[in-house]
Amino acid sequence: MTATAPTVPGGWSRYLRLWLELLGLCRRAYPGRTAGLLAIKLVSSVNVAATALALQATVDAIVHGDVTAAAAAGVAAAVTYALSAYLLTLDFTLMILMVDSVGALDMTRRINDEIVGLDALDHLERTEVLDRITVVQAGGWSLVYGTWTVVDVVAGAIRLGLTLLLLGTVSPWLLLLLVFAALPLWLDRRGQHAVAKAETDTAEVFRLQRHLFNLATEAAGGKEIRVSAAGDAVTELQTGAWDEAVRGRTRARLRAAGYKVVGWVLFTAGFAGGLVMLLDRAARGQGSVGDVVLAITVAVTLRDSIQMTVARVSRTASSAGVVDAYLWLRAYAARARDADADGLPTPAVLREGITLEGVRFTYPGTDRATLDGLNCHLPAGSVVAVVGEYGSGKTSLVKLLCKFYQPDAGTIRVDGVDLARLVTADWHARTSAAFQDFGRFQIRFGQTVGLGDVQRLDDREAVREAIRAADADALVQRLPEGLDTQLGRRFDGVDLSEGQWQKTALARASMRRTPLLLVLDEPTASLDAPSEHAIFERYMARARELSARTGTVTVVVSHRFSTVTDADLILVLHAGRIVESGTHDELLATGGRYAQLYGIQAEAYAAG
Repeated sequence: MTATAPTVPGGWSRYLRLWLELLGLCRRAYPGRTAGLLAIKLVSSVNVAATALALQATVDAIVHGDVTAAAAAGVAAAVTYALSAYLLTLDFTLMILMVDSVGALDMTRRINDEIVGLDALDHLERTEVLDRITVVQAGGWSLVYGTWTVVDVVAGAIRLGLTLLLLGTVSPWLLLLLVFAALPLWLDRRGQHAVAKAETDTAEVFRLQRHLFNLATEAAGGKEIRVSAAGDAVTELQTGAWDEAVRGRTRARLRAAGYKVVGWVLFTAGFAGGLVMLLDRAARGQGSVGDVVLAITVAVTLRDSIQMTVARVSRTASSAGVVDAYLWLRAYAARARDADADGLPTPAVLREGITLEGVRFTYPGTDRATLDGLNCHLPAGSVVAVVGEYGSGKTSLVKLLCKFYQPDAGTIRVDGVDLARLVTADWHARTSAAFQDFGRFQIRFGQTVGLGDVQRLDDREAVREAIRAADADALVQRLPEGLDTQLGRRFDGVDLSEGQWQKTALARASMRRTPLLLVLDEPTASLDAPSEHAIFERYMARARELSARTGTVTVVVSHRFSTVTDADLILVLHAGRIVESGTHDELLATGGRYAQLYGIQAEAYAAG
């Protein structure tokens, strides 16, 4: 079922839950490394105060002429200072290793699972979904890095608390620096919120720019662009999209920078006031020299602590766009799964068939119905041909039967049960299909065929059987390494012709042994006449075999009428409606639209 836009809980609680979840993921994947990182960050926070206290003790000992105490305190100060540098390097190294391992691998896989787990296709045509996918598609690293940045913020808060505690021992008035320290944080958060909003708002434009770039740099679109001399025009469109997106993000970043400058000016004013007060106390002889050194050291450390905390909060806020997009996408995927949770199992065999009752369908983002008022029955075990001109709705009908979309109105019933009530993944598991816009999986040839039935992905005999069904034996024999041949020039493999890719797709559609629905959507559009004839003969034989075994309904979409004459039922579509139905002989006898189109094609082939 189609999921509606989710309501994601607001406030920082949603971020906190995700950060704790990701921290738990790190702990489960690398328990020792996670514990070590947490310990390093805690020790680093405390070590700053230890350094300041050691310097205070050193100065006081020198003033009182206690050489031994001064030497001991000096060594302690040197050790704590050196330890800070060592822990900083170790912290950075371990954190990058953690983020690379968990973020780039585990989280990227999770993000991919959320996207691939959307069983229907309408999600991938909704702008609100695509915008989030654009933001998170490379966001695994950012999500985990943002989690550890939050840990850094907590460690910074501990350091800040110890710093303020030490300042309070010198003068309670110095605690007012906390107010001035909070201003940069608050203003910086406002700026980063504007940046995150700009990134989401411009995601669609960035998608357009990436699409135009791919058109110009990939072979498929590159051929037409070069032949039509449209390179400059495409580049201009790409540049325009890029400039529009960059302008929006630049304005947001400049606004954020302005907030940051104002915050630091206010903090500097408060810091300067505190230094003036310390100098006045020293001039009046209040407190020890060590107290003054402690206060100055801690005040300087406070500046560094605030700067690091602000930077970390900024990094955390800058990842908020990715976090928001991921949480939204995850909630959306969960809503889609919940809609399917109470679904019914797909039947083991078809006994009645598939029935369409008043089906109407409109693609997301459009106003005109692609299909309207469809009423028909596809008997169990039948071979059904769907014919009509381009744009008549043939492929859209197939997509509804595959449950990639839900009808706007009407019902599709499978053995009397609403298809919408069947578990989508179960129905897909009992569907085999070869689409006209087939996939070109640039992996090993045997794998690209085996993906048609992942349970038998590595079953080489099953793969060979599927290859024979697609009349692709000769193709495999010409490949340098047979089933183990790498496909695609991008990976230094063999580049197949359009017809060879289509045969590969047909072989993939032959992998499943007991589909209830077998779809062949323009399965031979890229093949020559002999190959087309051989494949249709084999698929008709397979359709009859599946019919006897599981009552499979085979749906063949074709604009070549000569290939569907043996179908049990032919549906003629025009402008999204079924205008005729019957067998080949019945439709010829009526002399209607099918007979006219069939005659036109027959004359054209005879003349050719």
